[in-house]
Amino acid sequence: MTCSIVVEELDIVPMRSPFVVSLTVEQRSELENLSRRVRMPYREVVRARIVLAAADGESNASIARRLMVCVDTVRVWRKRFCVHGIGGLVDQPRSGRPRIFPATAVAEVKALACELPARTGVPLARWSCPELAEQARLRGIVEQVSASTVRRWLTADALKPWQHRSWIFPRDPYFALKAARALDLYARVWEGEPLDENDFVLSADEKPGVQARRRIRASLPPGPQQPMRVEAEYARGGTLAYFAAYDVHRAHVIGRCEPTTGIAPFSRLVNQVMTTEPYASARRVFWVVDNGASHRNWAAAARMNDAYPNAHMVHLPVHASWLNQVEIYFSVLQRKALTPDDFPNLDAVAGRLMAFQDHYNRTAQPFDWTFNRTDLNQLLARISRHEPDAPHPAPA
Repeated sequence: MTCSIVVEELDIVPMRSPFVVSLTVEQRSELENLSRRVRMPYREVVRARIVLAAADGESNASIARRLMVCVDTVRVWRKRFCVHGIGGLVDQPRSGRPRIFPATAVAEVKALACELPARTGVPLARWSCPELAEQARLRGIVEQVSASTVRRWLTADALKPWQHRSWIFPRDPYFALKAARALDLYARVWEGEPLDENDFVLSADEKPGVQARRRIRASLPPGPQQPMRVEAEYARGGTLAYFAAYDVHRAHVIGRCEPTTGIAPFSRLVNQVMTTEPYASARRVFWVVDNGASHRNWAAAARMNDAYPNAHMVHLPVHASWLNQVEIYFSVLQRKALTPDDFPNLDAVAGRLMAFQDHYNRTAQPFDWTFNRTDLNQLLARISRHEPDAPHPAPA
């Protein structure tokens, strides 16, 4: 006995969504732009494509198959668009994971990070995140916490206790007065009166110990995915000193190379500058210098003024070379012309220094110097707050 079963093919009609998408011209244009972007999260691109397909009459099931997403995902974003428009395609704020550590514990760990370890009885020079996590546990602040969690807490307040920066406390009793005079000159003011066009301000100093280091192997130029390579071993070829005077307002450098530092080499720089125009016929030429041995104290100022009556030496406070603008030029010189170095002899070093000086003068612009008397007063007030019992100069 043979039995045959006949299966009738049924046409299953998908259920129509109650949320019918209808787009304006502006909405369609914006969604099409979103759907084609390659530099935005892919989930947002998919949402835009879901809405566009729904507006073209596709069913949820068809959209899900074509875009390879869940049907529920299509239902969610179709509904969101119908209720909230394009703004509804953005993720809504979420509460996030419940807080594990109380806010007081986080604050105590941050406060601990802001203390010097030695003052808390811990034999460390500076904190690290693992050490802070261990100290928080030992002090009963938390039962257990990971170093990565501590690092995340500190990052929220830009705290990095494992770093340090050196500084020098101003010990010159006339720090404010001397610093203010230099800052006034940078602003083209002297003793309360503006400088005229025939007054010039020079920032001068020396860069000692410029080495002629010859690499044992020749340096290799950069290539595809390969930086420049410089041999670590080298042979010493001696050192020289580079003296420079930087015209603060004209951005012009006059320099020379000398075998060593000293009064005589600095005097030769002064002669070189003061015998050239426009300085030779200037009404006044102010030389801002630090307290280096080549141009220290009143004797150096008297020597300069005796040789050139229109030249006036203005000393910065002790340990305040950061107020000397020529130091910025020296930094540029070091980075662009001397690092990395590979010189066969001192003549090559001198040639590089003078060639870079000419190169710099052709395109240089004055430094954008913004530190003024107001900033100086704020600095001194901040120092006073940190060291209330230490002697410090009065604000200018």
